[in-house]
Amino acid sequence: MSHQIERRQFLQVSAGTLAGSLLLRGEVPVTLPENLDHILLGSPDLQAGIDFVEKHTGVRATFGGVHPGRGTQNALLSLGERRYLEIIAPDPAQPGVKNPIASDLHSLKEPRVIGWAAHPGSVTAFAEKLRTAGIKFDGPTPGSRKRPDGNLLEWQIVSLADTASGLLPFFIEWGQDSVHPSVDAPKGCSLLSFSAETPHPEKLAATLKTLNLDLPVSRAERPRLHTIISGPKGKLDVYS
Repeated sequence: MSHQIERRQFLQVSAGTLAGSLLLRGEVPVTLPENLDHILLGSPDLQAGIDFVEKHTGVRATFGGVHPGRGTQNALLSLGERRYLEIIAPDPAQPGVKNPIASDLHSLKEPRVIGWAAHPGSVTAFAEKLRTAGIKFDGPTPGSRKRPDGNLLEWQIVSLADTASGLLPFFIEWGQDSVHPSVDAPKGCSLLSFSAETPHPEKLAATLKTLNLDLPVSRAERPRLHTIISGPKGKLDVYS
């Protein structure tokens, strides 16, 4: 019995020492949302957003395309399998488009997280679950854009009527013939952390459970998203 206790104490101390060592190096493993598809980093100017990410990570995102009728354009950077960062900014070629997102991007002073997307599987089936749960939403709504290689990227989206001050995602299902953006976007970065902060963590956690989302939540004075992305040059640590 004494040997078992000593061994258990040794393992506990060893685990604590390892965790402490990882914490000092900033490498403590963080639970990431399993069905996170992509994170949106808003910028008032696309090249400025690309430069901002490259300055912190050492990886330069590549142009993804424009969103016709929405007044925006993007650049992409892979964060691993089926995860990517979308740098989104106003499209100067669509100055007359009236879109709340494009207007909000124009007002930004520097790049910041403006939202995220989750993949629930079939958005049609997911929409039915929301309807059964009495949760208001829009969609499924089809979307598309042309890639730089000319191929068409297609998707369907479900958007919640209440996003809990921007902490909840929209939900996306990619077309069967569409290559997921994480596949051929520039690689070299990894997602270390993605979480939410809110004055009411219990309420948000309950909603996340209903939506089958495992986003880490902590208490803070105001609601915001927080992400840390690691690259060969360093880390991008940014909030919404």
